[in-house]
Amino acid sequence: MLVLLPPSEGKASSGRGTALKLESLSLPGLTEARQAVLDELVELCAGDEDKAREVLGLSEGLRGEIAKNTELRSAGARPAGEIYTGVLYDALDLGSLDTAAKRRAGRALLVFSGLWGAVRVTDRIPSYRCSMGVRLPGLGALGAHWRAPMAAALPEAAGDGLVLDLRSSAYTGAWKPKGEVAGRTATVRVLHAPTRKVVSHFNKATKGRIVRSLLAAGAAPADPAELVEALRDLGYEVEVQAPARAGTAWALDVLVNEVH
Repeated sequence: MLVLLPPSEGKASSGRGTALKLESLSLPGLTEARQAVLDELVELCAGDEDKAREVLGLSEGLRGEIAKNTELRSAGARPAGEIYTGVLYDALDLGSLDTAAKRRAGRALLVFSGLWGAVRVTDRIPSYRCSMGVRLPGLGALGAHWRAPMAAALPEAAGDGLVLDLRSSAYTGAWKPKGEVAGRTATVRVLHAPTRKVVSHFNKATKGRIVRSLLAAGAAPADPAELVEALRDLGYEVEVQAPARAGTAWALDVLVNEVH
């Protein structure tokens, strides 16, 4: 099982350990593309602060994020699972999982990123600010920058098992499962059961709890149909829309009665 996650806008501070080693990150096929984004981002943020703030879409109150980006090569690195914070990651609560579940998380979870392309939660990275929606002056739109290297690297990462795609729309454009991989991919919406409306903030929290439940239970669904069974066994109410044609993803709706 491969679980695709969005990053979080807010991030924990960088650690005091060794600095970033690009070559040590998972998916080595992305190294060249990572280096290109890193170089331009550091150069941008070391120059005109106002221009950097505009390019990165930062408010005046987030001006300090620009200085953080200038130190990406020297800042201490921490596991990505500790760097990413926010609603989904609070609900996932990787740190409180038992040892076996943490190992499963290290194998299964892949976090998409405007700067790194995608990293596993065990990859050591510094804290940064660069969303997938950014358009760097030299490289252009990051979503487009990542498409070719992702298309080469991600099918191998997906292997021959289930792909559970929980990314937000800003990150889906960087890689879209195709063909046979798409046929064993499932996307998830979270709906408020009484109204059948999408719940945005609670959508993230529920997705975090879903991933945590699967990891904690040691569930290993091999395809979307087995995922539906596993989620129902874990107490989730799931409605399914199977693909209308080959080479398209399954769509799952998880219904919640209490929005919290």
